[in-house]
Amino acid sequence: MARVVKGGLIQASLNTPVTESNEVIKRNMIEKHLKLIEQAAQQGVQMLCLQELFYGPYFCAEQSTRWYDLTEKVPEGETTRLMQEVAKKHGMVMIVPVYEEDMTGVYYNTAAVIDADGTYLGKYRKTHIPHCKPGFWEKFYFRPGNLGYPVFQTQFGKVGVYICYDRHFPEGARALGLGGAEIVFNPSATVAGLSQYLWKLEQPADAVANQYFVGAINRVGHEQPWDIGKWYGSSYFCDPRGQIVAQAGEDEDEVLVADLDLDQIAEVRKVWQFFRDRRPDLYSQLVEL
Repeated sequence: MARVVKGGLIQASLNTPVTESNEVIKRNMIEKHLKLIEQAAQQGVQMLCLQELFYGPYFCAEQSTRWYDLTEKVPEGETTRLMQEVAKKHGMVMIVPVYEEDMTGVYYNTAAVIDADGTYLGKYRKTHIPHCKPGFWEKFYFRPGNLGYPVFQTQFGKVGVYICYDRHFPEGARALGLGGAEIVFNPSATVAGLSQYLWKLEQPADAVANQYFVGAINRVGHEQPWDIGKWYGSSYFCDPRGQIVAQAGEDEDEVLVADLDLDQIAEVRKVWQFFRDRRPDLYSQLVEL
């Protein structure tokens, strides 16, 4: 019997002006996402990923200590605990990106992974942190992740996580493949312009090179007062051949759903023996430079 998993991605716009308090912004965005999660559940989604820093704006558009107050512990924080209940209610694996406080003054861009019975499986911390051009001041907010590239065994398959800027670095994508990931989710926040053409290039390339499914998520809309560009959505799933099998629009909130046949991974690897033909004995220079 084919191992078909129904995957889901949620892309959403900010629904509260940043002139409101952090508490109001966070509450409103969580309430909005709970409704979208309900829509995903009604469509039978078994694995669901939310967008990067889903419960607030992309606040890295400025450098302000105000946004440190959006941090919370993982898994002890209120959002992870809430989503554990939601995951259990719907029998749904969930990848939940949050702003994590490890200790006072030490913060990470993190995604909690929750199994379909509500069990917290672990977390991934964004490894590569950009600090470039006006509007992407992430080193002000996040330490580089220090947990490596874990792969989580869920009830519906093996899941890996990469976050946004990570997608420009193939090394972690390869590590997730070698770790057994069958689908890698990449919650992101990326605007139209310089890197938009890479959106449909790099992650399908990772899917091909490592022969797994990829779920890429991006937010939508313009976030004032910064308006560093249009968050252009275009969330998608691609298969181990790098073919996009489902894609969301550029402008609207959307729950993207696709059937993912995990048996396709074995089929592709019987043809393209990339893992067999690797030469790690010759790659030491990659980590020495």
